Amino acid sequence: MVNNREDFTLMHMNDSRLRWLGPVGLFLLGNVFFRLGFWLEATGRDMLHSVIVGLVAGALFWQLNRWIVLRLQDQLPGLERTPNRLMILLLLTPMLVSAAIFSRFAMHVFLGSREQLWLGLVDYVTSSGIQLFYHMVYFAVYEGWYLLLQWKQTYLEKEELLKAQWQSRFNALKSQVNPHFLFNSLNALSALIQESPNRASVFVDELSTVYRYLLQANDQELVPLSTELTFIDSYVHLLQTRYGKGVIVHKSVSPDQLNRCLPPLTLQMLLENAVKHNIVMASQPLCLEIRTTEEGQLMVRNNLQRKNASKVSNGVGLSNINAKYRMLTQHNILVQEDDTYFTVLLPLLGDLPARTGQFAVKQSER
Repeated sequence: MVNNREDFTLMHMNDSRLRWLGPVGLFLLGNVFFRLGFWLEATGRDMLHSVIVGLVAGALFWQLNRWIVLRLQDQLPGLERTPNRLMILLLLTPMLVSAAIFSRFAMHVFLGSREQLWLGLVDYVTSSGIQLFYHMVYFAVYEGWYLLLQWKQTYLEKEELLKAQWQSRFNALKSQVNPHFLFNSLNALSALIQESPNRASVFVDELSTVYRYLLQANDQELVPLSTELTFIDSYVHLLQTRYGKGVIVHKSVSPDQLNRCLPPLTLQMLLENAVKHNIVMASQPLCLEIRTTEEGQLMVRNNLQRKNASKVSNGVGLSNINAKYRMLTQHNILVQEDDTYFTVLLPLLGDLPARTGQFAVKQSER
């Protein structure tokens, strides 16, 4: 889940100073709390040896523990893997503590401040407590910093998702009361009533289906592909009633992908954009293709026949779709354009059979 590399680069830059000052501060803190009696009674030679050993060993194990924590964060990233990282650190702690104790003892022997070549039980237990404190500080500094950045990133992502959701609901609300869409639909209905009352009745049913789905879609973050396709059938019926043979839609969706999910109204926004920005005529039909790929993506493609080559779309519809996908999947939609086709590839999310929705039930009853 961790994608905010700028924060981690900044952390490592600031960490360069901490890696030098941290061992010094920890050495002073540990000696004040754990070895104050030694400093009040020790000779100058013993003090010098203690400072050398403390700072050298402190810097060495600061670097070692830092490396271990950062490697674990690379291999097990994210807040959800925090228990796994902490469990591994807990298992490694006894070995790291013992290594720190014996390395310090070896340095004392090398400097001549320890005459015996073995460490007594009392000294080992006392040193274990001190080193355990030191290692808890190492882990707390780097793991705590990491968790803070992770929490910050998660909070910002939730804020962006909430903003995208409200923007999507606002856009959906605008489309529900879009006067042009309603005006064109009513004009088409008026013509049908005189020409073909039976077709007019079907048109009313499809129009009510479209508006019912628009109302229901605001309450859902995801809908099954099958539900979205059923809605698109009604929406396409309205388009074809208005444009006749100027709109041609081909669907080729694998049955095993129908329970995969996507944000509601995604297909409607793509088809609406295609109709908005391209010439739609019976002699020059707009061909729309909706199909699934072998990679498990949904492809929506239309032939390019721009209404006005000098007019560039602001891409608001695609930006809204991409924002929702980015928040839900951490992946962007893929937009491809050449001289012939405009193509959008949409990731399909996992199956959610429990979210088939009331819309699909009502469609089956019609």
